[in-house]
Amino acid sequence: MIFGFGGMLIVALLLVLLFSSVWIFREYERGVVFFLGRFQKVAGPGLVLIIPAIQQVVRVDLRTVVLEVPTQDVISRDNVSVKVSAVVYFRIVDAKNAVVEVAQYLNATSQLAQTTLRSVLGKHQLDEMLAEREKLNADVQQALDVQTTSWGIKVSNVEIKQIDLSESMVRAIARQAEAERERRAKVIHAEGELQASEKLAQAAAVLAREPQAIQLRYLETLTVIGADKNTTVIFPLPMDLISAFLNRKPG
Repeated sequence: MIFGFGGMLIVALLLVLLFSSVWIFREYERGVVFFLGRFQKVAGPGLVLIIPAIQQVVRVDLRTVVLEVPTQDVISRDNVSVKVSAVVYFRIVDAKNAVVEVAQYLNATSQLAQTTLRSVLGKHQLDEMLAEREKLNADVQQALDVQTTSWGIKVSNVEIKQIDLSESMVRAIARQAEAERERRAKVIHAEGELQASEKLAQAAAVLAREPQAIQLRYLETLTVIGADKNTTVIFPLPMDLISAFLNRKPG
């Protein structure tokens, strides 16, 4: 009876060891295997047998991780304080380095993203932050990717979600935009006056070469006036007829 109980105990221990030695990794998972504390291999996906107490396994997820960067206080190059939030997309491309080279790669990437976001945006002016967001995304992504390569992490994209300004700065930007619109309106008006004066000068030159053309303009003006059933009759008086009287000296 004692032998029977001991045999059952041995069988139970063997079953426990057998089940603990079987690891199943999904398609998007890898297992970093250590043999007596030393790195041995990267296993998976599928069924992997591990010797208990001799080999240890760390499970690593290779899917893209969406990391939300908390709102950061950033001072732009022109000394404007703004609050910026962003999202970082990254994935593990080297499971070994993600486990061996850095502790808690998710937290490390988050902290690095916060400091990189502040340092990169601090090199740009406020207008560049608002107008060149795609360029800033690329700059932050490149800076992050360079530093996380040794961790076996690939940063695929960085998106700046929101840039919050103070109320006083919003009013200042609104006044600046209004002044810019007024400046453009004045410039367009001045350009129109310049073009009109050039056309009038050309018309005057044509009329000076062809005196009969002014008579045609007189007749066209009378036609326009008469089209509205106006009772006013205008007789154009050429200046040539009265120029002799104006230039005549009293004698």
